[in-house]
Amino acid sequence: MPNLTAKENLDFIAELVPAPMSSEEALEKVGMSQRADHFPSQLSGGQQQRIAIARALVKKPRIILADEPTAALDLDTSLDVLEAIQEIVLNGSATVIIVTHNAEIAKISDRVIKLRNGRIASIKTNPNPKSARELIW
Repeated sequence: MPNLTAKENLDFIAELVPAPMSSEEALEKVGMSQRADHFPSQLSGGQQQRIAIARALVKKPRIILADEPTAALDLDTSLDVLEAIQEIVLNGSATVIIVTHNAEIAKISDRVIKLRNGRIASIKTNPNPKSARELIW
């Protein structure tokens, strides 16, 4: 919401669930603690994406669906967002399902499901997921 700060945006969402994560903790998990008092117009596209991820986290979901989370972002900002997503998975906060057309992003996943014409074409396990900073596109 453009008229609320990042923290206020999270606090608003937190009111929707019975036992939310604190907005401070959610901001910390996505590396945005220092931007808590900034309005969306004062944030870059990548920072706004990380706040959107924090908005999901504050509800303590078991699963997060991320549809093209790096769309319209430059490479460095995309990697920042993917790092935030990886951290969520690695610390056990949630399972994240990423939908993307960027095959390079699949390299950070432990399981890759490819669809063709709305049907599963393949399911592969990735025994050695890369870190986000190892990706290049």
